[in-house]
Amino acid sequence: MNTIYILWLRQIKKYLRSRSRVIGSLAQPILFLLAFGFGFGNVYSKAGGGNYIQFLAPGIIAMSVLFTSVFAGIEIIWDRQFGFLKETLVAPVSRFEIMLGRTLGGATVGSIQGIIVFLLTLFVGFRPVNIALLPLGLLFIFLIGIFFTSVGTAIASRLEDMQGFQLIMNFLIMPIFFLSGALFPLENLPKAMEIIVKIDPLTYGVDGLRGSLIGNPSFSLGYDFAILAVVTLAFLLIGSYLFSKIEV
Repeated sequence: MNTIYILWLRQIKKYLRSRSRVIGSLAQPILFLLAFGFGFGNVYSKAGGGNYIQFLAPGIIAMSVLFTSVFAGIEIIWDRQFGFLKETLVAPVSRFEIMLGRTLGGATVGSIQGIIVFLLTLFVGFRPVNIALLPLGLLFIFLIGIFFTSVGTAIASRLEDMQGFQLIMNFLIMPIFFLSGALFPLENLPKAMEIIVKIDPLTYGVDGLRGSLIGNPSFSLGYDFAILAVVTLAFLLIGSYLFSKIEV
């Protein structure tokens, strides 16, 4: 347990010490929020959808958690190149504890990022409908963080160069985000699109977060939580297995 705590705390300290990383990681969510929120706000309103900022903000919060968490896996490659990973792996602790500590740290960093973006959305007009459901929203944020930190860790465990990781992440993450319903409603989609959207794990994170913050989820909150929890556990086990096979 001490190993998990130390690695968890190390991830958080590295994030908080890097002001440029914190500020830089806010640029993309703010750009999406302002460009899409105000750029398509009138179109969305005229189509009968209401306030687009209200609809969009939960998706942008999920996006910030997604990108921050998944790129936490890149630190495995850095640590491997600079020797820290080898020192960690030869320690008399299980690799599962090491992976779990890193994953919890990455998920916590992603959650902090999501909370910061949530606070920023308040300045552009977003308002949560039910304050009592905010803790549930935080739970969905943390689950999204664990899931995508596990995904990043699993992929980074099989790669040795930074360029390969970035290419794979861009190939996977952008479609996952754009097909999650973060930017558009899930109702009345073409059948093929509907199937793809339902396969996307982030769909349930975005829908759960949106249901917690503004109500009216496309699925039920219980269903969103169950699906996201199952896929998170599955990828946590997959990531643990692949991490255990790392050779240094």
